[in-house]
Amino acid sequence: MGIVASQSFKNMISTYLGFLIGAINTLFLYTEFLSDAYYGMVGFMLSAAYVMMPLMAFGVNNTLVKFYSSFKTRVSLNSFLTLMVLLPLAIVIPLSFIGYICYESIGGFLSTENAIIKDYIWHTIVTAIALAYFEVFFAWAKVHLKTVFGNFMKEVFHRAGTMVLLFLLHFSVIDVEQFMIGLVGVYLVRTFIIKIFAFSIKLPVITFKRLSNFKRILKYSALIVIAGSVATILLDVDKVMLGKYIPIEQIAYYNVAIFIATVIIVPQRSMHQILLPLSAKFLNEKDFDALEDLYKKSSLNLFVVSGLIFLLIILNINQLYLLIADEFSVGLYVVLLISVAKLYDSLLGSNNAILFNSDYYRVVLILGIILVVLMIVLNMIFIPLFGINGAALATFLAIFFYNTGKLYFVYKYFKILPFTVNTLKTGGLILIGALLFYFWDFSFHPVMSIALKSVLISVLYLFIVFRFNLSNDITEAIQKVVKRIR
Repeated sequence: MGIVASQSFKNMISTYLGFLIGAINTLFLYTEFLSDAYYGMVGFMLSAAYVMMPLMAFGVNNTLVKFYSSFKTRVSLNSFLTLMVLLPLAIVIPLSFIGYICYESIGGFLSTENAIIKDYIWHTIVTAIALAYFEVFFAWAKVHLKTVFGNFMKEVFHRAGTMVLLFLLHFSVIDVEQFMIGLVGVYLVRTFIIKIFAFSIKLPVITFKRLSNFKRILKYSALIVIAGSVATILLDVDKVMLGKYIPIEQIAYYNVAIFIATVIIVPQRSMHQILLPLSAKFLNEKDFDALEDLYKKSSLNLFVVSGLIFLLIILNINQLYLLIADEFSVGLYVVLLISVAKLYDSLLGSNNAILFNSDYYRVVLILGIILVVLMIVLNMIFIPLFGINGAALATFLAIFFYNTGKLYFVYKYFKILPFTVNTLKTGGLILIGALLFYFWDFSFHPVMSIALKSVLISVLYLFIVFRFNLSNDITEAIQKVVKRIR
């Protein structure tokens, strides 16, 4: 776990920095500097772009990671990398053309409830293309086990750029239309920078030599488009559907709640960048003992760390909403439901990396199609009945069934589970902590109450983790910190 721990720690720092900036943007700047309608529009635009992104990338970001280590000659590797750069264009160009021809029809369908959506269709398409190629170039860096800078760009750059734009809007340097264009520009610039970084690691040599496994690569890319996009769709399609059924201001309230809950998977996002290439390497080398060890350690470590974050969020959520405008507090139950779903995500460890890089990725494809259909149906049922709480319930159920299915199939095909006895102990610790502290708060100002309660919970939680050695890696990390303090 050496390189995993090292890069995961660095990635976690940049990810939390990004989430800190994002928290300021989401909880304070957007809510103060932008109208609820335009804040909802930003949420809709970015969610729709993220839903489109896997299709625009044509699965290349996953394909590059899976097959890179299987090429042993310089010519075959250069031919493969050339294919990876050009393949997304096979989707980007036709879809952009369709968007141009059918603009009125697409805009009319999406804007039946909110007319503002029609004005930003092209903003969404261009952002989706930028997101797609960002993932391609980031994967280019990942296969060389260089994830730190890419993760900084993925988590920090666009949030910092958005913060600058929000302040420019607040001080009337730009108007709201220029802000929306600038937001798209931030994602384009981010893609250009990661491209330069990726090419500085390995400059592409354009080579058009036919690959012996070309059909296999193309088939994998075509199928992984759906399989690899399921997680994105499960998180973002609800916001897109909210724009169809309820006033767009409600998406702003939903965005805040989702952002708060998503903080739980920061450690998973950080570790996932290095888990992907390592899992692909172990699978290509058929080193299943190393694969199982990575699976168990990543699951336990993520569960322990994400469990603490889960507790800090749900045990402080009532106080946190006192700091935000009253209308945003309708997202309380959204936070609770999505937080549990995200904790389950973390519990799976390297599960995604194993399935996407194995020969059983078709299983994820089939499972994904079923669950995307299920989620759309659930959203159609629950959103009209319960509004944003209905969207959260649909997302929770879809993620629960999807993750359970993936857990089953990894066990079926590889005969490995991520759980240990310490997983059960950690789950008990999290449950007891939630039950003991949810209904208790300090009677101070919310900021002071959150700070004191967080310190108390963190110290108690980490002491128990250390005292009962729930995770060897985390125990060693705590010991190193204590030695430095001394």
